[in-house]
Amino acid sequence: MSDGHEHNGHEHVPSRQRRRFPGISSRTYEHPADRSALVALRKLSGFDTVFKALSGLLPERSLRLLFLSDSVRVSDQQFAHLNVMLRDACYILDLEKVPPMYVNQDPQPNAMCIGLDEPIIVVTTGLVELLDEEEMRAVVGHEVGHALSGHSVYRTILLFLTSLAVRVAWIPLGNLAIMAIVTGLREWFRKSELSADRAGLLVGQDLQASMRGLMKIAGGNHLHEMNVDAFLAQAEEYEAGGDLRDSVLKILNVLPRSHPFTTVRAAELKKWAESRDYQRIMDGHYPRRDEDKDTSVRDSWRESANHYSSHVKSSKDPLMKLVSDLAGGAGDLGDRVRRGFGGFTNTSPEPPQGPETGPSDSAGDDRPPRDGS
Repeated sequence: MSDGHEHNGHEHVPSRQRRRFPGISSRTYEHPADRSALVALRKLSGFDTVFKALSGLLPERSLRLLFLSDSVRVSDQQFAHLNVMLRDACYILDLEKVPPMYVNQDPQPNAMCIGLDEPIIVVTTGLVELLDEEEMRAVVGHEVGHALSGHSVYRTILLFLTSLAVRVAWIPLGNLAIMAIVTGLREWFRKSELSADRAGLLVGQDLQASMRGLMKIAGGNHLHEMNVDAFLAQAEEYEAGGDLRDSVLKILNVLPRSHPFTTVRAAELKKWAESRDYQRIMDGHYPRRDEDKDTSVRDSWRESANHYSSHVKSSKDPLMKLVSDLAGGAGDLGDRVRRGFGGFTNTSPEPPQGPETGPSDSAGDDRPPRDGS
């Protein structure tokens, strides 16, 4: 636990007792889809060489100089409270080299971890002003989790490719090829955000603070007007509500995003915090970093596939339910699709043939059909 003593050059550890995780592997908290991709990349022969060569093409050095010259570097002399949080997060996750951290003037609440050679963490003034100490501690832990997992490499590439796609938008095929890569990277990065949320919880060890931080990111500094249970109920309604039309719209809405929706992140984090896996970690049972080299790519992919399969089966989303039913060989495809899009038109089904009945409350009702939400 954090005890205020110096360790690996980390000083000024807060006095509040938090469990520390010596030698923890990032596999401990990584989302299955995130973990399988990372394990495969780490095992890929020549991967480091390729990215070192690529680093010469990316504007990483320019970004470092930009933050150094036009932002405030966190230290004992500047934003000292953030420096304490950063060192504490590295102490808890046993990250020996503390990454540099900058505060950038931007009213939009945001934070990121970028860099190919070495990660750097950037937080905006909007985020620093929005969150209280415990909420901010979870965010700093989130970014340190990115650094420990090596996410900063792929985040930097994603930023570069997104910028490149804008520049070559006038070249039809070139733009399509780059955007295909960007879309794939965004899908992976959304899962990596769920991983980093878990790392933030391991650092802060305060689920309510993590929930408050996510609510503030969604609704601003108005906690007296918000409720955690109601916020989580939104995630439930988002997943289960609507018909197949809404399922398609959800996919289209999330495709351009690098982060999952905030209510979804909150629900996912709460589910993980209540799991047996989280309790085992807090009890000191977790994968160690020195075991990473023995990790099987096949096992990681199998775990990822099992996760997606389980997600599809348990999901309340209309499209996922349809996929699950069809995979099980149940029902007729045409009939299920027609029922799934039941709210797509205002055409009412033909009434059953039979003797005429007298007027009723529903006779002549010309209200539009409900859309299933």
